[in-house]
Amino acid sequence: MGRRWKWGSKSSGAALAGAITALLLGSCSGGDRPDNVTGIGLVPGQAPCTGFCQTDNPQRLEVADVQRIIAQGVAEAGARNRPATFVVTDRVGNILAAYRMPGAPALINITSGIDRRTGALVSGGVDNVGIVPSELGALAKALTSMYFSSEGNAFTSRTAGQIIQENFNPGEGSTPGGPLFGVQISQLPCSDISRRFNGIGPDPGPHRSAIGFAADPGGLPLFKAGVTVGAVGVIADGVYGVDKVVIDNDLDTDPDGNIDEIIATAATFGFAAPRDRRADVITVEGKTLRFADVDFDDLLTLDQLLGQQTPAFDPLPPLDDGDGLIAIRGYANAQVAAGTRFGLADSGIRAADTVTDAPGLAAVDGFVIVDQNNQNRFPAQAGAGANGLTQTEVEALLVKSVALANRTRSQVRKPLGSPAGIHLVIVDVNGDIVGAARTRDALVDAIDVNAQKARSALFFSKTGGAAKLAALPPAEYVNVGPPAPGSVLPDPPTLRREDIGQYADNFRNFLDIEFGDNAFSTRAIGNIGRPFYPDDVEGNPPGPLSKPVGEWSIFSTGLELDLVYNAIIRHLAFVLGAAPTDLPADPGDPSVGTGCTGYNPISDILGGAPEQVNDVPELRNGITLFAGGFPIYRGGELIGAIGLSGDGLEQDDFLPFLAIDQVGKELGPGSINNAPIPVRADQLAPAGFGVNLRYVICPQTPFLDSDEQGVCDGL
Repeated sequence: MGRRWKWGSKSSGAALAGAITALLLGSCSGGDRPDNVTGIGLVPGQAPCTGFCQTDNPQRLEVADVQRIIAQGVAEAGARNRPATFVVTDRVGNILAAYRMPGAPALINITSGIDRRTGALVSGGVDNVGIVPSELGALAKALTSMYFSSEGNAFTSRTAGQIIQENFNPGEGSTPGGPLFGVQISQLPCSDISRRFNGIGPDPGPHRSAIGFAADPGGLPLFKAGVTVGAVGVIADGVYGVDKVVIDNDLDTDPDGNIDEIIATAATFGFAAPRDRRADVITVEGKTLRFADVDFDDLLTLDQLLGQQTPAFDPLPPLDDGDGLIAIRGYANAQVAAGTRFGLADSGIRAADTVTDAPGLAAVDGFVIVDQNNQNRFPAQAGAGANGLTQTEVEALLVKSVALANRTRSQVRKPLGSPAGIHLVIVDVNGDIVGAARTRDALVDAIDVNAQKARSALFFSKTGGAAKLAALPPAEYVNVGPPAPGSVLPDPPTLRREDIGQYADNFRNFLDIEFGDNAFSTRAIGNIGRPFYPDDVEGNPPGPLSKPVGEWSIFSTGLELDLVYNAIIRHLAFVLGAAPTDLPADPGDPSVGTGCTGYNPISDILGGAPEQVNDVPELRNGITLFAGGFPIYRGGELIGAIGLSGDGLEQDDFLPFLAIDQVGKELGPGSINNAPIPVRADQLAPAGFGVNLRYVICPQTPFLDSDEQGVCDGL
C-alpha cells in the first residue's frame, strides 16, 4: 500500500502576505514570470550576493524545508505518474533525506548511449553497469549541482554535463573538450579527502559520492535568502546518462532526462536559484551555459504552488516494500535532518584563525577545512625530504594564493566584477597534503579535486611512475544486471580486464620520454588524456592516457577511471549488501578512506584474494585532467606540487603558477620555483603531430585593481 499525498491550504492572512511578497519580488526582480511569486529563494529587496550573504545572514535547510522540498517533488511526480527517488543534501554533501516513491526504479542503468562517430553503443568502464541503486544516482546529481554552485553562480547537473564532455559544446565536432573535462571521476568513495557518514547525522564535510559527479539532468541547487544551502537530485526514468545534444529541449521528445529535471524543478519551488546567477546568464569561452531545459511554467502542479498550497509530507517510517524515507548504507539513515551552515565550523569550512592557522591567512580573509572538533584538517607543515618544502614556504603559498584570488576577476560568478573564489591544496614529494586554504565562497568540489590536481602534477613529473602503474591489478569491467527500465544494456553481461600498465607504455611511446623526464601540469596531462590528440582534431589517434573513440565515454575515460574502477565496484558491493564492510578507512582518521588505487578485481576478492595489494600513494584519490595543477621545484629538484580551482580555467592556471613564482622571489635565493622552462611539458611535441603540449595559460588582464597584462610573461 503506497502513501497518500494531499495538498493543504494556508490561511487567508498567509495568502495575502504571499500576494504582497509577490508584488515586492516582481518589482525588484525585473521580470514577470509566475515563479516571481514564491519560487525563487530570495527575500524582498534582496541584492545580488557577492560571497558574503552567508556571513551576514547564516542560512541552512531546516527539517520543515527538506520535507517541503520532497513533498513538492513527489506531488509533481504523482501528477505525471512517474514515481521518483529523491535525495536532498546540504552544501557540504550531508544527506538530509532520501525518499523513494512506491514504484520508483530501484536501480539505474549508467549509459552514455550511442557514440555519434561510430553509431554504436559504448560499453566499458562503468558504461552500461546496471547495479547502481537509484538513490546513489540521485545523490551524485545533488552533489554535482551543489558542489559546483556558490552565492555567485548556480549550476546544475545539466550544466556539468555540458562542460565535461569531449567537445564544448557537446556534439560540436572539432571543438576542444569541455572546461571541466574529466571532473566526473572525482569525489570518490575511496578518497582520503572526502568524509564518510558518521552513522548519526550531518557533520563537517565535504562528503563523498559513490559514483563521482553526474552529467545527467535532474540535480538542482537550493537557495534561501540568496544563500546556497543545498541541492536536490531526482531519478524517475531509471537511466543515468548524459545530454549529448544541448540544443534539444523539447519536454515531450528530448530523451536526455527532462522528466527527472521537471520533478526536481517542482521540488525547488520556494528555494530556486535566483535568475541573475543561473548558469544560463554565464558565458564560458563565448558560449552560454545551460541551467535547465524546463521551468516552473512546465509544472502540472504550478497552480497549487502559486496558490501557496503546500503538499503535506508523510512522516511515517519506511514501508515494508522499501519506499518512503530510506537509509543508504554508508551514507544516511532513514530520517529527515537539518543541514549545516556553510562557512561555520559545523559545515567543516570556517574562517582562518589568527592563532591556530597559518599566520597571515586570516588577514586575507582565508578559510580552512576543519573536522568535527573544529581542528584544521590540513594545517601548514613542512614536507618530506631533506630538501623538501618548508612550513614557511607552505604558509606563504597559502596566503599568497588567497590574496591573489581576492584581486582576480572571476570568470563564472555574478555580479560581474566579483573576485574569484578559490580553494588550493599543497602536497609534498610523497603526495601527502601539507597545507590547504580557500576563500569564503569557493566551490566545494575543489576540496577533493585540488588534491587530485596537485597529486597528478606530482606523479607525472616524478620518476618511477611507469613501474608503479605496471604493478597495479587490472581494472575488471563488470557489466551486470538486471538492467533498469528503458536500458539498452547488452545481454548477456560480460567481464573484461584492462591492464593499467598499458598506459605507461602508451605514455612512453607517444612522447618518447619516461616519467620524471619532464614537468607536467594538469593542463598538459589533460592534453594527452583526450580521445583524440590534439583534442580539437577529430579523427586523430587518442592521447596515451585515453580510450579511443568507440570505447571512450564520460563513463569510460581511460587511465583516469581504470585507476579507481575496482575500488568503486568494491564500494558498490558494500552499499548493496554484497560485501560486509566498506572500503578500508584510515586508522588515524576513520572518517576518510585510505586511497583509491591498488584494489583487486571484484571477482578475485569474492574468490578470496586480498582487497588491496599495491597502492600508489601519489594518486590516492585518483587523477584529474583539467588545468590548475603544477609541480613545485627547488632549483631543478621536484619537491611537491600545488592544485588550485577557482572560477575559470585560466584563473586555475595562472594563480598557482604566479603564487609559486612570487613566493620564491620574496623568500629569496634557494627557495621554491616553478619547473625550469627546458623541462616543462610544453617543450614536448609528439612525433607526427607538430603540436606541442600546453603547460600554462594566463588571462590577458586578470586583476580587478589594475590593468596589468602579461602577468606570466617570462616566468
